[in-house]
This record gives sequence, C-alpha cells and structure tokens, in this order.
Amino acid sequence: MTTLKKILLSGLCLLGPLPAKADNLLIWAPVRVSEQSYKATMGFRLPFEWETSAGADLALASTEGEAIQPGSEQATFWGKITKARVTPAGKAQQDASIRIDTLRGSGSLMLSRSRSFILSDSLDLQTSRAVSVGYAAVETRQTSVTATQALKLIYPWTGTSISAGSSVTDFGKDFSSSVGVSQTVLPNLNLNASVTDPLSSERSASVNVNYRVSW
Repeated sequence: MTTLKKILLSGLCLLGPLPAKADNLLIWAPVRVSEQSYKATMGFRLPFEWETSAGADLALASTEGEAIQPGSEQATFWGKITKARVTPAGKAQQDASIRIDTLRGSGSLMLSRSRSFILSDSLDLQTSRAVSVGYAAVETRQTSVTATQALKLIYPWTGTSISAGSSVTDFGKDFSSSVGVSQTVLPNLNLNASVTDPLSSERSASVNVNYRVSW
C-alpha cells in the first residue's frame, strides 16, 4: 500500500466521530458505509439568490488485510446552483449541476427546471424538464446528450398519483417512455406500478411495494 493511500485511509477512518455539519454554510457528511469502507461528502454553500454549493465526494474501502480494494477509490468534484420561487399557488425551481470523476475521467453537466401547481382542491400537477451532457472516457459512445421530461398528477386526499415521462438520447438515437401509478396504502406504505415503452413490442412492467421506517 502506498503512503498516499495509507494517509487517505487513516483520515477516512477518523471521520466517523466528527460532527455531520459544522454550520449552515459548511457541508460535512462522513459516513462509515461498512466495516472496511468509508465515504465523506464535504463542501460549502453560499446563500445567494441562486443558492450555490460545491464540494467533493471521497470514498475508500480496504480488505481485512488492510489492502485497498481495487476500484473502490472515489474522488468526485461536484457543484450546483439552484433558484427556487415559492408562491401560494405552487413552486418553481431551476438547477444547474456538474460532476467530475477525477479518477475515471468521466463527468456530467445537467440543467433542469421543475414546477408544481395547485390545480384545484383535489388535484396537483408537477412538471419537470432536464438536459444532461455526459462524458465517459471508457465507453464506446464517450459523449451523450439526454433530454427528459415528466408530468405527474397528484390527488392529495386519496394518496394517488399518475405519472408519465419520456427521454431522448443523442437527438433521437434512443427514445424511451414510461407511465406509472402510485398509491399510498398506509402512511409509510406505497404501492407503485409502471410500464416502460408501453407502445413498443419490447415494453416491460414492474410492480413494487415500498415501506419506509424512520428512527
């Protein structure tokens, strides 16, 4: 094990007892993922009209013999700016984010916009659009551009929501769509069903139940 890796592993081992956040402007979230793996998100945020945040994700894992597990290292730089506007009738938000994986030579840039409306006493509407540009040095298609949009109708009093979405990659080379429904059965129990590419002969469906516990 190199000296640099020893130092990084020793530093991550000490992250556990530290406070998760020093103040409102500091992002500091160390996590012990397992007995031999550690992860830390660190950075800062600036409370401007466009809320700005930037930082890095660091991770490392070792074997029982204290050797570094191949491929476990992570050193990703990220940045994000967000502007949100809240009114009695709904909320609008715009985001721009970037991630750069310094170890694997990949990165992504995403621009997104979302809005939510109160259509009536029994119906809410959410819409979102996003464009992302990705680069992966090891992929056959190194650069890709993906545009997505989604719409969701929500019935707050019954806990039911109906959603539809679509995505286009590289200006029409790949296209996919989906429709789904979600139903709240109990306060912490949700039933979800979705169909991917419903108009295609290769369509697929999934049904799952989610139960959330907080403590």
